[in-house]
Amino acid sequence: MIRIEHLNKSFGDKQVLFDINTEFQKGKVNLIIGASGQGKSVLTKCIVGLLEPDSGAIYYGGQDFLNFNRQEKKEIRKQIGMLFQASALFDSMTVEENVMFPLTMFTNWTKKEKLDRVNFCLDRVNLSGINHLYPSECSGGMQKRIAIARAISMQPKYLFCDEPNSGLDPKTSIVIDNLIKELTYEFDITTVVITHDMNSVIEIGDTILFIHQGKNWWQGDKHGIITTDNKEVSDFVYASEFMKEIRASIMKNHNT
Repeated sequence: MIRIEHLNKSFGDKQVLFDINTEFQKGKVNLIIGASGQGKSVLTKCIVGLLEPDSGAIYYGGQDFLNFNRQEKKEIRKQIGMLFQASALFDSMTVEENVMFPLTMFTNWTKKEKLDRVNFCLDRVNLSGINHLYPSECSGGMQKRIAIARAISMQPKYLFCDEPNSGLDPKTSIVIDNLIKELTYEFDITTVVITHDMNSVIEIGDTILFIHQGKNWWQGDKHGIITTDNKEVSDFVYASEFMKEIRASIMKNHNT
């Protein structure tokens, strides 16, 4: 579990985050949504230690990350898996080398132990036998799954995903969503996903934090977000005319 208390962040005279209070639950897919420029990425960077907040607290398992010394923060970061928007695979490395990279950096495992873990992770994302391919030889969906395999290679307690469906077709997006959900439940990970994909919100949003103007404007789950009367949330979820028609139908059935 990750708990955020009274988090504030500014850049010069511009305040970006205002008194954020929220909780990301263990064994759940926790989504952060909101329009561009509202503070989602800044919040995430504060949580993983890439940015220093002005004030507040970030608790990992009951301990305030911001009060940790350098070594303690390093230990927490070893427990964090990251799935980047563009996958961020190393073009000059094979799939096997990409997935093995965190293990080489942060463990003293033998080559066999690392290879066994790589093969387990690739098998778990349904990519067995592609060890010696290069990222350029893999489709966009395969690259996402390779990146997920790398993200779970260190058996993380916490998994952060930045727009995991970016650039993918709808069918592949569903595959990635389901994989993230399955891994979260299977390994009891605290998963935090930044997304604009409303299919992801409806399908895998165990908890949802809507950020607006740097504030935690609304919190709920995938069921509550469909029928909420919060104007800003509704305007975001049902932005298109097609989605507005769907909302009208949902609300009609909900009220009858």
